[in-house]
Amino acid sequence: MDYEELYRSRPPWEIGGPQPALERVLDGEVNGPAVLDIGCGSGDLALALAGRGFQVTAVDISATAVEQARAKAKATGSTVRFEVRDAARDPIPGGPFDAIFDSGLLHWLVRYDSGTGEYLARLPDLAAPGARIFVLAAAKARNPGGWGVTEELLRAGFAEPAWTGTTIEETEIAAEFDGQALTLGGFLLRSRRAS
Repeated sequence: MDYEELYRSRPPWEIGGPQPALERVLDGEVNGPAVLDIGCGSGDLALALAGRGFQVTAVDISATAVEQARAKAKATGSTVRFEVRDAARDPIPGGPFDAIFDSGLLHWLVRYDSGTGEYLARLPDLAAPGARIFVLAAAKARNPGGWGVTEELLRAGFAEPAWTGTTIEETEIAAEFDGQALTLGGFLLRSRRAS
């Protein structure tokens, strides 16, 4: 997957703001002050979190996406720390975090068989005890071509003893392709790092 090329031409998941399913959790469900946005893209979710007073670190594998995010932050006076990082392999500065967001990264790792196990294994180390995690991912059984994640993968990846109180709800993911709004079936996972 050429993420640099995708971000030069606006990928379908860039909708001009946070995903609606995550927008619902931003007020009242997020622990702070330190928040991590993994797979931040051009920064819309990270900037929304910073606008609510959180200290946000945001990472993406695409240098082009991070450049776009930094430009948005500069234009708005935001202090989000944007870094180019491979979330499955590179060190992520600023942790441990009180809340972690994954808005669409996990389903891409699964789709391209690109470090899914390593990524899931390192998430507990990035989370402070009691930290909340929110994962928005396409649901394999609810999308054309059968790509995405399964509920079983989510339950296995966010199981005890590392995680507690895991809930998974069916939701929708917004996208835009060739100027048309699309909706994909998805899951919103909420969990808490065990103390």
